[in-house]
Amino acid sequence: MKHRLQIIHRSLGLAALTGTLAATLAGTLLSGSVMAATPMAEKQAPGYYRMMLGSFEVTALSDGTVKLPVDDLLLNTTKEHVQERLADNFLSAPLPTSVNGYLINTGNKLVLIDTGAGSLFGPTLGNLANNMKASGYEPGQVDEIYLTHMHPDHVGGLISDGKIVFPNATIRANQDDADYWLSEEKLNAAAEGAKGFFKGAMASLNPYVEAGQFEAFDGNGQILPGISTIEAKGHTPGHTLYKVESDGNILMLWGDLIHVAAVQFPEPDIAIQFDTNSDNAVSARVNEFERAADAGYLVGSAHLSFPGLGHLTQAGQGYEFIPANYEAGE
Repeated sequence: MKHRLQIIHRSLGLAALTGTLAATLAGTLLSGSVMAATPMAEKQAPGYYRMMLGSFEVTALSDGTVKLPVDDLLLNTTKEHVQERLADNFLSAPLPTSVNGYLINTGNKLVLIDTGAGSLFGPTLGNLANNMKASGYEPGQVDEIYLTHMHPDHVGGLISDGKIVFPNATIRANQDDADYWLSEEKLNAAAEGAKGFFKGAMASLNPYVEAGQFEAFDGNGQILPGISTIEAKGHTPGHTLYKVESDGNILMLWGDLIHVAAVQFPEPDIAIQFDTNSDNAVSARVNEFERAADAGYLVGSAHLSFPGLGHLTQAGQGYEFIPANYEAGE
């Protein structure tokens, strides 16, 4: 009996000790004095996505995102309708909007389509060059840069602190865009609120012009084996699409043919205030949407949610965008 009581006493003592330890540990955890919360990492992963187009390697590069008051910017509609369309897609204004560029390695040339905003649009953009480096390429390796147009969020990445970012690249753009955005006369005649667009283009392009690294082109045609220009004027006087083709596979790079997917895919006739000529911009969009849906080729665009690659299909009176299926590669 005495031995049994000793066992019981020891068991009770252990239980009491366990209870005390549990209570102490609970109190410590509640007070936060031993185990601090893990700090949030906050930063996004490097913004690049790679895929093959036939024998060409295509790398989508993120310049970042910028919040746009699209419910105030879109035309041929109402603010309430835009907000409804956004809500249907679990979105709201101001809308975080991607700014994308596309790097194409043809095997012979390394070509960049658009360069992002650089320092022209604030701290949430200007990441394209760093994301290019993270993807395994250096700006000095780029042979050619093709601009869809000369708005600041497409040309600002050409320059950093007043210095050329792509020292070995030839810059190409449509002659009509060059004549418009690089004109001192048109800058002086522009409304005060529009002058920044001209100044951004001049600050970004003129160093390359002076270095003999800028060449303009006219109309449609092959600019490099596997890459052709297609005029889509309206958003700007020389807005251009680039058709990339390898082994029968086609990628059409749209630039600013579309800004707000949730609104303009189902209703392509909705324009945006950034358009130089909204009627022509709508016409270019409607025509290209029809071609893309009929042909089924891959498309990529500067302001579709990164990486901005996918296909178009007819949906009622409008269209639906089907994002490209993610592939991790070999």
